[in-house]
Amino acid sequence: MRPIAVSCGDPAGIGPEVAAAAWRTLQGKVPILWIGDPAHLPEGTPWQAVESAAAAETATGLPVLASDFGAPRRPGMPDAAHAPHVIRAIEEAVHLVRSGDCAALTTAPIHKQALIDGAGFGFPGHTEFLAHLAGADRVVMMLASETLRVVPATIHIPLAQVPEALTADGLAQTMRITHASLIRDFGIAAPRLAVAGLNPHAGEGGKIGHEEIEMIAPVLETLRAEGLDITGPLSADTMFHAAARARYDAAVAMYHDQALIPIKTLAFDEGVNVTLGLPFVRTSPDHGTALDIAGTGRANPASMVAALRMAARMATARDGR
Repeated sequence: MRPIAVSCGDPAGIGPEVAAAAWRTLQGKVPILWIGDPAHLPEGTPWQAVESAAAAETATGLPVLASDFGAPRRPGMPDAAHAPHVIRAIEEAVHLVRSGDCAALTTAPIHKQALIDGAGFGFPGHTEFLAHLAGADRVVMMLASETLRVVPATIHIPLAQVPEALTADGLAQTMRITHASLIRDFGIAAPRLAVAGLNPHAGEGGKIGHEEIEMIAPVLETLRAEGLDITGPLSADTMFHAAARARYDAAVAMYHDQALIPIKTLAFDEGVNVTLGLPFVRTSPDHGTALDIAGTGRANPASMVAALRMAARMATARDGR
């Protein structure tokens, strides 16, 4: 298959380390094209500069679309001078995927403050920047593993703001995008969605909150009328044990921790961040830059390996092979 474009992320973090380790693990299984400054790769990494994605197929080392970032890597110490180059690596990766030269995109973690300081980065995060580059109106975050797929309807906002942020239109869009992606990217012909309530016990008939009755349940009824297979709103505390997970293909939660606590409990090292709603496949390891362990040799590449494997499977499903 065509290679997976891997943007380097922040050089000071563990991105270069886990990318090199993942390449070693996946040689001959998932082709990779790393985009960044090869001087930032761990010492001893066998790499080969290539001029195009097509040339990655015959590379004898880690294929690298190389550029000079102009400053050395200092593990654990983000450098604002790297910011324009990190952004260009992401842009180049998106270009390669949108042009069809690469099959999918896997991104290493960025350091937002370094991008702001060094390049005036004007996006809340990686996902919003990718949506901007792709011209996507709305994207959805999914955390996925072999054990569980979860989608939070709201993400990085204070818990006190969640009820106001939850809207019927937003929830419906999130669920439609999730349903469509399960078909297109995961090859599930008839996806089953389970939806959590916002309140304990899904509101318990209005005794512990009214959002389920007034907003969530009517949205689910509308989507069922459109043909979506949905259960809920359900009490979140009984949705994630093994027997419950067997009854759905993805769970939609109302807020960040309601979704991420179960998946990080069940698959802490193998979770993958997937962006739904883009015109290309994008995955990312479900961890940050891990500045505290960068350069120590302690970084676990399992999530990067899982992200690359999932990107390859999703690209194959999207291509209809």
